[in-house]
Amino acid sequence: MTRGVGGESPANLATYLKGIDYPARRDDLVKHAQQNGAEEAVLNVLKNMPEQEYDNMADVMKGYGDAR
Repeated sequence: MTRGVGGESPANLATYLKGIDYPARRDDLVKHAQQNGAEEAVLNVLKNMPEQEYDNMADVMKGYGDAR
């Protein structure tokens, strides 16, 4: 687990998605977050995001907010 990161806040999401290449599909986001040690709460929200292509972190944050 990443030290000092916990919960499903957008700031934590950015930590778990650091280094991802855009555009990315929902499944790419989930896989990348898993590889970076994301907690189940974060992964569950990612899995509930709309299945679409995300062009940047702003798109991800919008989808993440909608899924919460």
